[in-house]
Amino acid sequence: MPFNERNSVEHYIIHQLAGINLNTTEVNEPKQIYGAEWAYTPAKALQRSINEVLVEPNLKKALIRLNPEIKAQPERADEVIHKLRTILISVNQTGLVRANEKFFSWLTNEKTMPFGENNSHRPVRLIDFDDPANNEYLVTNQFRIHHRETKIPDVVLLINGIPVVVGEAKTPSRPSVSWLDAAHDIHHIYENSVPMLFVPNILSFATEGKELFYGPVRCPLEFWAPWRTEDSNTALEKSLGLAEMGRELNHLFQPRRLLDILQNFSLFSTNKKKQRIKIICRFQQYEGANTLIARVMEGRLKKGLIWHFQGSGKSLLMVFAAQKLRRAPELKSPTVLVLVDRVDLDTQISGIFNAADVANVESTDSISELQTLLERDTRKIIISTIHKFRDARPDMNCRDNIIVLVDEAHRTQEGNLGRQMRAALPNAFLFGLTGTPVNKADQNTFCAFGSEEDTGGYLSRYTFHDSIRDRATLPLHFEPRLVDVHVDKEALDAAFAEFQEASALSDAEADALNRKSAKMSAFLKAPERVAKIVRDIACHFQEKVAPQGFKAMIVCPDRAACVQYKEELDTYFPEQASRVVISTTANDTLEFKRQWGMDKGEQEQVVDEFNDADAGLHFLIVTAKLLTGFDAPILQTMYLDKSIKDHTLLQAICRTNRLYPGKTFGRIVDYFGVFDDAAKALEFDEESIKQVISNLSELRSRLPLAMKDALAHFSGVDRRVEGFVGLEAAQEAINTDKKKDAFARDFKYLAKLWESLSPDRLLDIYNEDYRWLAQVYESVKPAADNIGKLLWQALGAQTTRLIHENIHVGAIHSLDAFVLDAEVIEEIFNNPNPKKVKELEKALMKRFDKHGDLPVFKALSERLEACGIRQKKG
Repeated sequence: MPFNERNSVEHYIIHQLAGINLNTTEVNEPKQIYGAEWAYTPAKALQRSINEVLVEPNLKKALIRLNPEIKAQPERADEVIHKLRTILISVNQTGLVRANEKFFSWLTNEKTMPFGENNSHRPVRLIDFDDPANNEYLVTNQFRIHHRETKIPDVVLLINGIPVVVGEAKTPSRPSVSWLDAAHDIHHIYENSVPMLFVPNILSFATEGKELFYGPVRCPLEFWAPWRTEDSNTALEKSLGLAEMGRELNHLFQPRRLLDILQNFSLFSTNKKKQRIKIICRFQQYEGANTLIARVMEGRLKKGLIWHFQGSGKSLLMVFAAQKLRRAPELKSPTVLVLVDRVDLDTQISGIFNAADVANVESTDSISELQTLLERDTRKIIISTIHKFRDARPDMNCRDNIIVLVDEAHRTQEGNLGRQMRAALPNAFLFGLTGTPVNKADQNTFCAFGSEEDTGGYLSRYTFHDSIRDRATLPLHFEPRLVDVHVDKEALDAAFAEFQEASALSDAEADALNRKSAKMSAFLKAPERVAKIVRDIACHFQEKVAPQGFKAMIVCPDRAACVQYKEELDTYFPEQASRVVISTTANDTLEFKRQWGMDKGEQEQVVDEFNDADAGLHFLIVTAKLLTGFDAPILQTMYLDKSIKDHTLLQAICRTNRLYPGKTFGRIVDYFGVFDDAAKALEFDEESIKQVISNLSELRSRLPLAMKDALAHFSGVDRRVEGFVGLEAAQEAINTDKKKDAFARDFKYLAKLWESLSPDRLLDIYNEDYRWLAQVYESVKPAADNIGKLLWQALGAQTTRLIHENIHVGAIHSLDAFVLDAEVIEEIFNNPNPKKVKELEKALMKRFDKHGDLPVFKALSERLEACGIRQKKG
């Protein structure tokens, strides 16, 4: 095979990083793109045994070079190396993540040794972060290592003799092989067989020559991420293949960037199961945080708007940004203020910072506490809510190194509280972060946070399409459910006109009464309708959700409906299988408060139980709580029976798009009709060629021309050249989307002819050319899960697009709900006082309860249709 794993991808990686072509006998080859700081050394030339992780001679030279105290007494380097060896050996007892965390402290120069005067402790530098050129960067391949057994990773990157990156390559020309196969080798084989190699690891990467994915130690493959170059965010799939992978490779492993990821964009946290985990940034978090930091460093503009799609990691972006801002010596110990607009978000953000052991974090419990911290000029990371700026005095703190990160910037941040916050901190930097696009209703957010100098008003933008493409979030599947509720429009309008005349109502009074009598919640909470929807939910959950080990949320019209749904759901599931999470008010009865009230601590316990895969809590029933700022990756399905609009809708449905093992999509089952209009905007991507196959004689006559057309795309390309040089030349001949599409059309047509004719002997004379074309096609073809899926189109008035793989339209259910009968209409019409709307509403609901089964009228009127319920003429 001319293009294999070694000569096409592994050697290409070495060539990109070090400028050496291992496929030739030439001594050197000039480097054409940046990244030349890496020098290639064959694995056999490294001064180490097969059992050793560190290249100790190189490390010892670095320790002497970077530490004056060790330079004065070089034998001290052996003491440091002994400490490092101890951590390597301990991996079997402590576990890989904890061993990696211990070594991380050494790599980031946080550890000290008694090398100073009178045995005083001095920091030990393994790496020079201030002057990256002062480090040694080596790349090698076929790095043989033995622990329990011998393994040979394809590519290893070493800094100062320490292996900090492990890479695995697979062939680009076999359709059954992807980067996942390479990642599987690292995660499931190498990390278990030779864990010592990964103790100093910053990250590992995997590629098949088309896509490049990376992840930290012990990271499940679902959470590995792609890397993008700075300009690839603006195009969907620019030029898949070696060239694009090479750009991403060089960008990610540019030494200064790799050191930045090590020092500022790596965290160790504790998950819900009290397990230690390592987290490293995704591309959008790295670029977003550094763009924000660069603006602060420049100091000219004092604001910026960051839109990163729901679920793509805004909270961690704030952690990384706050951490790096606090470490920046140029900012002279700044204050970073993280503001949210609700107490539950405050708890969530505080939990993320605390779990990651971020230093100098303060969470405020009261207005006075926040104001005291600011008045006393506290130099820490302060987490608070916007509401704690109530009654704040102007010019509370006028320092210009206060950086405010406002989470969910489209909400309450722009009312009086937002103005008070700005008056209290007049010289602060203000950065707004939002997970939803700013729509017409929120244009003042641009004014508050956006800068005219930023393209589109955003300092950083990471859309839903970007997040789906990069697997930062999951696609959403929509399952519309038709709940038909009918009323005879003509009869209703005629009766109402008669009532208006008899009661001497003005048009305005009649219109007001009409609006109230058609209030949506009254119809949605009809007992028969709720009963039938819950029955549908129970069947759907047992068939599609529970067998996969996922959980669900039910979103109801209001608090009373939540109780209705709960009571009905208890007839299908044990009582402990569902919990109602709602707020209670001062006007609620004592009985209602006792039964349904829930304080902050209880709510946190419920959320923890819901996130526990082994717990028996399967449903959360809500109306407003937990629709935003609620992170439960195990939540896969949302049953939606409420009118939600704009960014609130987008935030709500994205509760289901979080990554979770075994989860491939989030699901919205829509009983309200929220997505009726959105569904019309969705289009299918059906660009595959459809050729009608007639008979073999005709097919034989077509083959020569089809082969000629496919080969014509590579005029001047020497197909005898093997390895990455030959493959890159072929890819360069089709280096635009237009050329790729044209080649794909011709090759797909040729492939259909080929498959239909096989095993005809006519194919023998074309076999070599066809195999070459097939390998080139496989090497540039997008990953399989990007083909033939639904395009995601606009949702909302602004440029937002909600992208998803598929629309699942369930069987259309004719759920005979309740009926608006003549008795109800008469009761409304016979009441001459239109001001008694509340009484009429109660009477209407009571009548629904009593006569919900009389099939008198069969369609809803226009006013109900305007509220969002589908109507059909009776």
